[in-house]
Parts: sequence; C-alpha cells; structure tokens
Amino acid sequence: MHLKCHVFPARRNKQAFFRQLCSAGTPIPTITDLIYRQQWSKLKTFLQNADPNTILQELIASGADAELTFRHSHSLEVSFKVLHTLAYTRKYSKIRSFLDDFVKKDTSSSVSSVFHAISVCADSFCVNSIIVDMLVLTYVQNKKTHLGIEAFKRAGDYGFKLSVVSCNPLLSALVKEGETEDVEFVYRNMIKRRIEPNLITFNILISGLCKMGKLNKAKDVVEDMKVWGFLPNVITYNTLIGGYCKMGRIGKMYKAGAILKEMVASGICPDEVTFNTLIDGYCKDDNLSAAMKVFGEMQNQGLKPNLVTYNSLISGLCMNGKVNEAVSLWDEMTLLCLKPTVVTYNALVNGFCKNNMMNEARQLFDDMGKQGVSPNVITYNTMIDGYSKAKKMEDAFAMYHSMFERGIFPDVSTYNCLISALCREGYMAEAWKYVDEMHGRGLRVDLVTYNILIGSLCSKGEVRKAVRLLDEIYRKRLCPSHLTFNTLIEGYCTEGNLKAAMIMRARMEKEGKRANVVTYNVLIKGYCKKGKLEDANELLNEMLEKGLVPNKITYEIVKEEMLEKGFIPDIEGHLYNVSVKS
Repeated sequence: MHLKCHVFPARRNKQAFFRQLCSAGTPIPTITDLIYRQQWSKLKTFLQNADPNTILQELIASGADAELTFRHSHSLEVSFKVLHTLAYTRKYSKIRSFLDDFVKKDTSSSVSSVFHAISVCADSFCVNSIIVDMLVLTYVQNKKTHLGIEAFKRAGDYGFKLSVVSCNPLLSALVKEGETEDVEFVYRNMIKRRIEPNLITFNILISGLCKMGKLNKAKDVVEDMKVWGFLPNVITYNTLIGGYCKMGRIGKMYKAGAILKEMVASGICPDEVTFNTLIDGYCKDDNLSAAMKVFGEMQNQGLKPNLVTYNSLISGLCMNGKVNEAVSLWDEMTLLCLKPTVVTYNALVNGFCKNNMMNEARQLFDDMGKQGVSPNVITYNTMIDGYSKAKKMEDAFAMYHSMFERGIFPDVSTYNCLISALCREGYMAEAWKYVDEMHGRGLRVDLVTYNILIGSLCSKGEVRKAVRLLDEIYRKRLCPSHLTFNTLIEGYCTEGNLKAAMIMRARMEKEGKRANVVTYNVLIKGYCKKGKLEDANELLNEMLEKGLVPNKITYEIVKEEMLEKGFIPDIEGHLYNVSVKS
C-alpha cells in the first residue's frame, strides 16, 4: 500500500481497513481494542508490511476517531495530511479542534515549517486556503497575534486565499496591541489580494487609525468604504467622534461636533455612546457649557443618561471647581436609581479635595464602605494629596497607613503625593526615606518623583545636587520634561548664575526640547533681577520672533521688572513686523 497525499475515495467501505486486518488472521475486536488503547507497537506487529503513516490514513478513511489519530501523530506532515483528509470530507469542526490544540501545545514548530507541511501534503489550492485561513484565526484566538501576522504574510507568499473570517479578528487584535504598521499592512494587502472587506473590516480599521491619532486617514477610510458600497453606521461615526474627542485640547472638539452633524444628516440616529463620548470630550476640554448642552439634547432625544454620562459630568464639574453643581447631579443620579461606583465617588472626592473641603471629602470617603463600594488606590491617593495640600500631614499619613489595613498597596502616585508633601514642608531627609521605601517595594521612581525632588532642592539653593538628579534621570533611561529643565534654569537664575542657566537652556534644546514661554519668563526675570535689562529685552524679542505668545506672567514681569523701573522694552519694530505679516 502506497501513501498518498490525497484523500481516500469516500465510497470506500469504512470497515475495509478492519477487514484487511482480519485477513491477516487477527480478529476485529483485538485490533480495535489495540487501536483504542493506543497500543501501536503491538498493532504494528500485525501489520509488518504497513508503516504508521499508512495506518493513520486508513484510520481516517475508515471513519475512525480523528482525535485518536491526531494523538498518535507526531509528524507535522502526517498531521496536515490528516487535515487535508478532513477538509475534503468537510469536517471543519474537527480541523478547528485540531488546530486549536496544535497552536496551544506546539511550541517547537515555526510558521514556515507549518506552511511547508501544508503545501507538500496536497496541491489543492482551495483546501490549502481553507486550512491556512483557519490557522490564522486560531493563532489570533489563542492570543498569538505575532504568529497570526506571520501566517498572514506567508499566505500571501504562497498565494493562499484568506477570508474576512480570519482577517477581521487579526486586524482587531493588532489594533488592541497598538501595532500601527501591521494594521495598515493587513488592510492594504487585503485589498491587493482581493479579500473583500465588509463593514466590520472598515470599522476595525477606523478604530485603529483613531487610536493612533491618524484622524485624516480614518476619514479617508470612510470614503473608501463608500466606494466599496458600504455606508457608515452608528459604530463608524461613534468611533470617529471618539477619535476627535480623545485628541481634545488641540481644537479637535469642533471637528467632533461636525462629525455629529454629518451623522444626523446621513440619517443615522446618535445613541447613548455618541452622546456620552461627546460629553466626556467636552468635559476634558474644559467646555462645560457644551457638555451640558449635549446632556440636554440627549434627554430631548428620549435617551436616558447612564452612569457613564453622570461620571463624566461630575468629574468635569469637579475639575472646574463647580462642586455644588456636581453634588446636584449626584442627587439627580441617585433619584434615577443609578448606584454610584468607585469612579463616581473618586470624582466627587477629588472635587472636595481640590476645593479644600476635606471634611466633606472624608464624609464621602466613609460613606463608600456603608454603600458597599470599596475605595481603590486612586481614592486613597486623592485623600492623601488633599490632606497634604491642606497641611494636615497627620491625617495624610494616617490615610496612607490605613491603605495596608484594607489590603490596598500604594503605587508610585501614592509615594509622589507623600514625597511632595514632605518636600513642601522642608522635610527632605524624610522624603528620601520614602524614595528608598519605593525601591524596597519594587516600585520604579518616575519622572514626577524626580521633578518633585529637583524642585525642592532648587528652592533650597542646592542646584548642584539637583543637576546630579538630572544625570540620574538619564541613567534610569527616563526623558526629562520641560518642567525638569525649566526648574533647573530657574534654580540657577535665583542664585544669580545666569551663565549656568543659559548652558542648561542649551542642554535642553540639544535634547530636542525648544524653550517655551515658561523658559523665557524665567530667564527674562533672572536677567532683570541682575539689572541686565538690555539682555532681558533681547530675550523678550527672541521669544516674540519665535512665535511664542506672552502669557499673564510675562506681562507681570515686564511691568514689575522693566516698566516700573523706568525701562521701556524696545519691541515696537518687532510688533510692527508681526502686524504686517498677519
């Protein structure tokens, strides 16, 4: 009997194999017993003229249990020969079961070796494509996206045809993992290989591009989908609106509103997600009037606000100091039988703390336990920071110690709150003890920690020690921010070392961070304090020439350090040039 790669004809009697065994003088019950007990060595003695691969093929052709057959197979080629057999007989569930087990357990076979085994077992383009399509999907379902994308690429090399059944989940997984280049690669190649996308494909792609901040490309994909005959649905528009909302604070909320108008004009009704996304975006953009307007429109449309709606509004109001309005919304929410979550509590606790209403914050904190809501590390951090800024250090540290009693462990933000408080009170030695404690708990000191310590050292006139921390930042492979450099520049200016301040500015710009308005304010003030008003005037002109807009502090410095001392800044020519250009 010769091993063949194609399936045995379906018309063969499923008992043929066992009749062949009987002809060798072996009773059927004995052979089946050996098979089902997997006593393959004994079985082989009855079939000296047949190799194990032939036995496997005969078992499948005879209708024997495929899973039993797979367990006996240790060869990639043999396994995929069996898969081809199953594909010809359309036993797709068994193929999926085998591939799932194979992907979970096999750690030695590379994607290239798998594709080689598939290609040498049969020359049927259709069957190979079906198996490969299932393979790509199985890699993704088992969270092995890197193997899924490799299989996708190799499928193209071999010319196997995939479907949206595998490509859509692959795209979705790549979006979740933030693999920007691969997302666009898969989409381009789907079009190139004539794998017809569907509405889900386009929505996944638009979601990925929005997460990457590529909003213009996302809009282009909307036009692509129309060319393919698909109209954007509520998910498409919600995704685009969400993309613009997340890019808020840089003028994107206007575009989010424009997308909403386009959505309505297209006959697509906004849903709760649409309104919640816009409300959250406007709140984070500090545009509470717009958020409340959308809130009202949501209710006019007959849509009921949910916890997400109220959480966004309460948080936005608290961040803007409108605690009383936030409390009113809290009451409204509870009247609607919406139970506050830890997110809701955290938002209102934060509002009380920011407004130095620590008694109210503590009452709300204590109420959480009574309502069956467990405070989390964010709740504790907010309370610790609130007590610290209210100069209630004993309460802050009592809150810190109570965390452990609740089984909640401090994070980097917890320690940063404590270290900042200790530095403000001048307890540098104690602050460093908590830095050591962070290390002891396996927490990595972050840039916020360093900025706090650098600021404290500079305020005490210990700029050299602060600069040593800057060097440590680099050793820890952290990236200093504008705040880091500006604090050090101000430290040098305060001690009158203008040369060192300018060297630090040069170092900052060498690191790719251009001097901003804060940098110039610090330097201009530093030169004014040293009586070098002409040099300060040059810095003011330099700032304006670079297109930086003076802020309130700039005007205060000019007024107090120049005008009130009888020095009139020479900036008329510059201002004339600016007005001509505009």
